[in-house]
Amino acid sequence: MTDRIRILATSDVHGYIYPHSYADGSSKDIGLAKIKSLVNILRDENTLVLDNGDVLEGSPLMYHHFVKTPDEVSPITRAMADLNYDYINVGNHDFNYGEEALMMHLQNVGAPCITSNFFYHGKPFGPNYVIRQVAGKKIAIFGIVTQYIPNWEKNSHIKHMRFVDAYLSAEATVKLIKRLENPDYIICMYHGGFERDLVNGRLTEEETGENEGYKILRNIRGIDVMISGHQHRSEAGKLYDTYYTQTAANGAELACIDIYPDNNTIEPRILKADIDADPEMLKLFEKDEATCQAWLDQTLGTTNVDLRVTNEFDARLHKSQVITFLNKVQQEKTGADLSSNALFLGATGFGREITMRDLVSTYVYPNTTVVKKITGKILREYLEKTAEFWMIHNEHIVVNPSYDWPKPQHYNYDMVDGIEYTIKVSNSVGHRITSLTYQGNDVTDDMEFTIVMNNYRAAGGGNYNMIKEAPTVSTDLSSMVELLANYIQEHKVIDFEPVNNITVIK
Repeated sequence: MTDRIRILATSDVHGYIYPHSYADGSSKDIGLAKIKSLVNILRDENTLVLDNGDVLEGSPLMYHHFVKTPDEVSPITRAMADLNYDYINVGNHDFNYGEEALMMHLQNVGAPCITSNFFYHGKPFGPNYVIRQVAGKKIAIFGIVTQYIPNWEKNSHIKHMRFVDAYLSAEATVKLIKRLENPDYIICMYHGGFERDLVNGRLTEEETGENEGYKILRNIRGIDVMISGHQHRSEAGKLYDTYYTQTAANGAELACIDIYPDNNTIEPRILKADIDADPEMLKLFEKDEATCQAWLDQTLGTTNVDLRVTNEFDARLHKSQVITFLNKVQQEKTGADLSSNALFLGATGFGREITMRDLVSTYVYPNTTVVKKITGKILREYLEKTAEFWMIHNEHIVVNPSYDWPKPQHYNYDMVDGIEYTIKVSNSVGHRITSLTYQGNDVTDDMEFTIVMNNYRAAGGGNYNMIKEAPTVSTDLSSMVELLANYIQEHKVIDFEPVNNITVIK
């Protein structure tokens, strides 16, 4: 239909171009090459193609790029330029490699960045909004990103940036658009998610400001379509007066919003990337992919300890020895009294021969390490917070559903080495640590410890505010993957006595 306006939107692509798993090589319906095939079918002269952020971080291809060729334009930047987006927004993970990396991406991606709620060197980075005429209709589009970024990101990565509240920015922008433009449609790209259940309106998480999608839909009148992200959910619908979408991560889905001005209807839907990948895009990045794959297959060393993860639930319940190893590397590097790590989603652990593929499949984020100084009182608060991960259901220990929905957050369950402790899950929240000892002695409130952890947790990520407020002793700007690779290559054979210091009981 010539009068139909179509919006195609990606979000949270996380650096995936090729349709396969980097862990085992299996084919998957993901990646920008498959998304391009969908776009080629759906795009016409009345179509806008948008991206809602989180593209620079996530895949081993992008990690390899930033380790080996950071001064070159990244593969995902070139892939997005090839797909020919109309406008883009930025996401929180686009800041993970620093300002220079982000600016190089934005200068070469081939589409204007319209994120309006952050300042760079004291000036607004993007325009308040843009206007496009499509099918004879006036469309206003603006982008916002969660202002919670400073709570996660290293200061050195955002030292010239200042973030403005996304909700307040959206409210002001919509008022401005209405007053100056009187458009036919207003579209909001929001790199953030929903803090409430979309059906019953109940809070699904603590109201920190990280996700304000529900609040925007409920309170700001005039937005016709909101393209959300960040939580990697598959969502399409209408709430209050606004249509919304959100797509799964890694290029697994494409949002398609069809607007029919003649009868004033809007139809949002989510399309799976279950289609053949675009051969031209695959060809374009053949060399990048081959170089990355060869790098991933490098053998770094071997292990005499079973570091495999065959069941993530058991690996958390009984603390897999791969966590012991991660903690051991951090502790030896920094000399901290204690060391903390989480098992990330999809972690595979290490077989007898350890390759770079194993490392980046198990430690999937470009985190660095931070040493904090804490008291015994803070340590107990920290462990009580992480113990909230568990609950009792039908007399069995299970994962608290709030860590699975609306977004899987198993990475917010930490396991600490250097102490011995017991979690009694049937006890009330805040009273589950029934035993806590250090070198055989009970931990008292006034004891002092140094503890090493990743920069995300050190900044209070996961609502660990007690850790955020603790004084920082030191930071190491080397990525954790780099620390692990160096350690394995130096020692050649990993061998240590298994440490079973955490007991989780009903």
